[in-house]
Amino acid sequence: MTDPDQQRQLAELEARIAAARAAQAPKPRADEHYSQANLAWRMVIELVAGLGIGFGIGYGLDSLFGTIPIFLVLFTMLGLAAGVKTMLRSAQEIQKGKLAEEADKTGAPRG
Repeated sequence: MTDPDQQRQLAELEARIAAARAAQAPKPRADEHYSQANLAWRMVIELVAGLGIGFGIGYGLDSLFGTIPIFLVLFTMLGLAAGVKTMLRSAQEIQKGKLAEEADKTGAPRG
């Protein structure tokens, strides 16, 4: 391959192969990171789960003891409080993750 035309063609072919490989390179998966909608749904589900569990326990106790719906109201409020507490914990976890990512990008110390 001493012919300059063949060397040029080989270089062009290598460049095209490199470009094709770069186009076919694996891209980062989008589902590895939570989108804002996924985070919002997670928080809504945590709140509804707390309410549902509290409602279920209260209804069960009221039907077991044959009382007025005092346990239903009490445990529904407790379930609401537990759901809100879980939502806040998740929000803090997400915020810490975002702050850590920003610190890694900027090189600032974490703290």
